[in-house]
Amino acid sequence: MAENIVPHFCNDIGVEKIYIGVKEFQCMGARPPFDHPHIFIDMGAETQAICPYCSTLYVYDSNLGAVDTDPPTCHYDPTAEAAA
Repeated sequence: MAENIVPHFCNDIGVEKIYIGVKEFQCMGARPPFDHPHIFIDMGAETQAICPYCSTLYVYDSNLGAVDTDPPTCHYDPTAEAAA
């Protein structure tokens, strides 16, 4: 079941564009407590999408894994923060 979890991405560093390895994901803006509503985005046949809340441009890169991003700090893992 864990493989079906939709990855969450955040843009704490304020970059214009984030490369990701999936076409279905959730944008949360920044990490809590500064996050915006978590928006599900599905690129469909497209290779990029813009978050309607924070205007981050997400670009699909098939060379990246499901939780890999470029820049590398943009994947949000709530279980890692809970363990910290």
